[in-house]
Amino acid sequence: MRVAFVNPPWDYRNSIYFGCREPHLPLELGYAAALLEAGGHETLLVDCHLEGLCAAEGAERIAAFAPAMTVITTAPTYLFWRCAPPEMRVPRAFLDALQGRGGRTVAVGPHGSSTPRPTLEKLGCHVVVRGECEEVVARLAETNDLRSLPALAYRDAEGRVVVTGPPHAGRFTDLPALAWPDAWIARHHHHHHRFDTAPDGPGAEIEASRGCPYTCSFCAKIDFRDAYRRRDLPIVLEEIDGLISQGVTYLYFVDEIFLPQKPLLEALVGRRVKFGVQTRIDLWKPDMLDLLGAAGCVSIEAGIESLTEEGRAALDKRCRASTDDLAERLIHARRTVPFVQANLIAVAGDDPDLVAAWRDRLRGAGVWANDPVPLYPYPSSPDYRRLWGEPDDAAWERAHAHYLSQFTRFSDIQEERPLPLPELEATCGCR
Repeated sequence: MRVAFVNPPWDYRNSIYFGCREPHLPLELGYAAALLEAGGHETLLVDCHLEGLCAAEGAERIAAFAPAMTVITTAPTYLFWRCAPPEMRVPRAFLDALQGRGGRTVAVGPHGSSTPRPTLEKLGCHVVVRGECEEVVARLAETNDLRSLPALAYRDAEGRVVVTGPPHAGRFTDLPALAWPDAWIARHHHHHHRFDTAPDGPGAEIEASRGCPYTCSFCAKIDFRDAYRRRDLPIVLEEIDGLISQGVTYLYFVDEIFLPQKPLLEALVGRRVKFGVQTRIDLWKPDMLDLLGAAGCVSIEAGIESLTEEGRAALDKRCRASTDDLAERLIHARRTVPFVQANLIAVAGDDPDLVAAWRDRLRGAGVWANDPVPLYPYPSSPDYRRLWGEPDDAAWERAHAHYLSQFTRFSDIQEERPLPLPELEATCGCR
């Protein structure tokens, strides 16, 4: 079977999206394509965002390939499944441009994982995959009997929406080492979350682990990328070595939480590549922080969230370190890692003067602590479910309206006032 994969040309105008706007490698599509190719199928990956293609140009390329199935993501790569744009105008606009020339159309991403019915209806696609998608997509290419597969939503012959089960969690540990086209790597100038220097070569994204053993209230991961798993180290190193051979000088680990992994860090010490991670600083001891720096880490994004023990407890952080301990570990990390960020979010009860003084202390030691920002109650987060229960068909609209009503000030990169979700999606015909 011929199967096409597309990362559409993302447009964030008037969105609440607070993630990075630069292109990132579509890991979920790469894994699915690799599994299909191993099964004897022919694949085509079109990354409109990375390749600078508009929807019409990307659609023409797919139409020329004449696939029997086309897979499109509703989030700008796995890195941003937990903070995806709530609106689905971009993937819907691409499917409209495709005009039925892609065979069976399949949507993957966080939207269908938590709210399969409205995702199916808004996109007008044939199938929605719930949860981690690579294994399910590979099985889709092997059968026309959708009833036999887990974690799908589709319409039956009578037009009724059928959901075949809860979101899927893949084995992940043995997913193959990904190899990207040289032209893609050459275009990938972005070094995600690196601020210590200008890029000196191509960047790339990679996974060493997936999921997180913690259940912080604000984190949107219940329906995907939830259970913690580590990828087999030889596979990770094979992928890293391949990227280095293509000229990559910087890697960003998209892991939800990059936990201390001594064998991986020791293997990276001898490789000429820098990297960035997102983690919890309270889980790192000084000697492991020193090894992290020696291995080539140049960027740490550390989730602190609240500066009081009460605030962290309210967020279900399960953090045993004190605020002073957290500060000391951040400062220790900064001795060997050029950029260290302490992530803060807007938490009710945190004293603004305390926040300002703490930020000044950290910045004085070379650690960046951001101005606390409000977070969106994504349907796949515990926060959403505490407020409204299990997500229903109006979950995204409900979360969006609540967010806009609660805050008048958003993150630094949200330059335009976010619009209500129905207005955003009306521009592309989402139903």
